[in-house]
Amino acid sequence: MKNIFKINLKNHTLAIAVLVSLLFCNCSDYLDVNTDPNNPTVAPLDQLLTDTQRNFNSITEFRLYMAEVLSTYVHQLTSREEQDQYGTKPDNANIHNSWDDAYSVITEADIIIEQGTAENEMIIVGMAKVLKGYTATIIADIWGDAPYSEASKLATGTVSPVFDDQNSIYASALSLIDEGLANINSGQGSNPDTQDLFYNGSIPQWNKFVNTLKLKLYNEIRLSPMFDASKLNALLAANNFMESSSDDFEFPYSTTQSPAEERNPLFRASYLTGQTAHYASPWFYEILKGWNPSIHNGIEDPRLAYYFFNQLTPGQLPPDAGDPETGDPKADYWDRSTGFHSIRFGSVGPNRDFSSRKSSTYPGIYPCGGRYDDGLGGDADVDAGTGAAPHRLLTYHESLFIMAELIQAEVIPGDARATLEEAMTAAFKKVDDVVANSETTQTVPKLIGSTAVDDFITGILTEFDAASATKKMEIIMTQKWVSTFGDPFDQYNDYRRTGFPILADPLGDSPEYQLDNGDDWPLIDSETTLTRPFQVSLFWPQSELNVNENAPAQKDATAYKIFWDN
Repeated sequence: MKNIFKINLKNHTLAIAVLVSLLFCNCSDYLDVNTDPNNPTVAPLDQLLTDTQRNFNSITEFRLYMAEVLSTYVHQLTSREEQDQYGTKPDNANIHNSWDDAYSVITEADIIIEQGTAENEMIIVGMAKVLKGYTATIIADIWGDAPYSEASKLATGTVSPVFDDQNSIYASALSLIDEGLANINSGQGSNPDTQDLFYNGSIPQWNKFVNTLKLKLYNEIRLSPMFDASKLNALLAANNFMESSSDDFEFPYSTTQSPAEERNPLFRASYLTGQTAHYASPWFYEILKGWNPSIHNGIEDPRLAYYFFNQLTPGQLPPDAGDPETGDPKADYWDRSTGFHSIRFGSVGPNRDFSSRKSSTYPGIYPCGGRYDDGLGGDADVDAGTGAAPHRLLTYHESLFIMAELIQAEVIPGDARATLEEAMTAAFKKVDDVVANSETTQTVPKLIGSTAVDDFITGILTEFDAASATKKMEIIMTQKWVSTFGDPFDQYNDYRRTGFPILADPLGDSPEYQLDNGDDWPLIDSETTLTRPFQVSLFWPQSELNVNENAPAQKDATAYKIFWDN
């Protein structure tokens, strides 16, 4: 119901504010008059926190939100939709939904902060401040200037909130996150316990998460004038970060379908539809296979079977379009040796738009709770997976990659190689953890402790040892990109900030793909093209600009940079 409501309403900050203003009025009435305790006129704070957390999670999710676009922009998935060739438009519904949920978080958080402060429920107030601050950084990261200081002020007469400068939004957000952490540690008020969907009210875990979040944000702005090395050094000195995957900041999904649908949105959007919508990126695939001539060449990643599920068995022609008489697969991209079948980014080839529901490779058990690829093929339908895989927003292994980046950039002291090794090891363990909690009926081998993983890590470190300083940074960022598959928001930030990983370029001088099936139907490099530049920020939702009198003219998303962008 929530998602249907968002699509039909096509709401924006003004529409959200109208709805929330009713809550503000009810809050005032509740505080001023006697009420029946069995029929409260406002929601309890812990329940408001739960809804705020749900909305926060959705901002960067799949199915109806920005991950649908960004997963193509960071070349982990490909698409036939407008995001192909970086073509997302100002009226894109998925981006609008993320904008709407971001402002839902801000308005709900403001209610919690106002009401909770009056009631001295400062632990919950602190959590709300952290979520509001985190949301503000996401808004600035994606859109730049945006409504913030007046975003939820309709109740006091502000109909058209001003677009605040992105730098001021970020600075305010960092201060609010610090305030929130102090409130969380104040010991004042009740603990939300299980109403806290992230940590079940664990104050120590909230501390580790917030400190890790600050590490992430300081790293994000390290190339901007806003960066303050003394604050980073103080954070490092305190050394209270995530310590294992049990501390991961992630939204839990389960196999539950009723009374509410609780399966992973990428699983639902992939396995429960009548046509393929999420194509696996051949660029990503070839890097995992060790075929890319410039990065990880000859080093095959053992996570491939956990990341993607092939409906086809090795050698099987795509049944949707393949011609068994001639052997022509009529495929835009098909690896006969594994059954991997997809479409290329920017493809204008004759086989791009064929039906491929029974042939396409699907997201696997790790990113969405889909099927582990055991090499036996099968149908990618509702029975092919469980949907029980979390949305990983900020994880322990990601924090180690952040540390490795900071060390390699000579921002902090340390051993970048050792930290990279630690990050990769933690990333493999995270795959095992997700599989263990997926409720799959498949027999899925563990990665940690396997020869394949040991050989892979050794191969990456050998490549690292021989690399230049710039190449070392590319290796760190490429491994982070590989390890955080399923969370394209941070990957989009990483690429804009560092230029890594290297993304597919159909206009490049050398052949884009290395696949050679040794048959009469090779890949033709000229069948991919790029007609639009990369979007260094996303368009502001056009509906917001249409109704907000203080909104600027629509931006050029290919030129409008975020302040920390290198």
